[in-house]
Amino acid sequence: MRTLVDQSMIEAGRLMRRWPREHDVISSTLVQPILLLLMYQLVLNKVLTLSSGTDAIYGFVPMIAVSGAMYGAMGTGLSLHAEAESGLLRRFWVLPVHRSAGLIGRLIAECGRTLVVTVLVVVLGVVLGLRFHAGWSGLLGVLLVPVVLIPGFATMVITVGVGKAGAKVVQLFAAIILLGMFFNSGFVPVDNYPAWLQPVVRAQPMSCAIEAMRNSLLGGPIAVPFLQTLAWSAGLAAVFGALAVRGYRKAAQG
Repeated sequence: MRTLVDQSMIEAGRLMRRWPREHDVISSTLVQPILLLLMYQLVLNKVLTLSSGTDAIYGFVPMIAVSGAMYGAMGTGLSLHAEAESGLLRRFWVLPVHRSAGLIGRLIAECGRTLVVTVLVVVLGVVLGLRFHAGWSGLLGVLLVPVVLIPGFATMVITVGVGKAGAKVVQLFAAIILLGMFFNSGFVPVDNYPAWLQPVVRAQPMSCAIEAMRNSLLGGPIAVPFLQTLAWSAGLAAVFGALAVRGYRKAAQG
């Protein structure tokens, strides 16, 4: 177990040192969240604040943090596919390295990248008027929720990244994330959606994470949305975990 932990951390460190040199990861992790938050705040803040009665920044920041973490995972999916195509995974496979270290290390790195995205978005949100009405303890909840959600989503991306459709990972997941961004509780209140759509919007994973983050900021029930977010992440990891392991082994063995 000690060897697995050490080697997983080494793999996570390798990825996190390499990502700043990859344009896809930088643009989706840093540039895109900043531009989206600025655009939403400058263009839509007044309209959505009037319609909901709550400052829209408290929905924008959680939504951009979660979606930014997901967009960044697509970039790492492309890099994983490139490693498989170049033969790097095969070279790692023949080394005396624990078989699980590659996947676990990648998930740890995803959590670290997600934390960076969330911190960046929250800092920009504070500049734009975000405040911690529930106290500074709410900051912990805001930073923790995306980190909890991303392993489940990243497992899906890894499953596709090591498969034959790996080169199309961005096209496959961009549409899913974009759809989720327009149908969640951060963009407009759930009550503003058609009645038949409200249960879907309320239950989708982005909405659960957004509600947990917003309640951490404003003060409100956190346990239920946080547990729902955790359940989504664990469920996705359980469903796609075996597929990711199988695909990774197949790609590594060539």
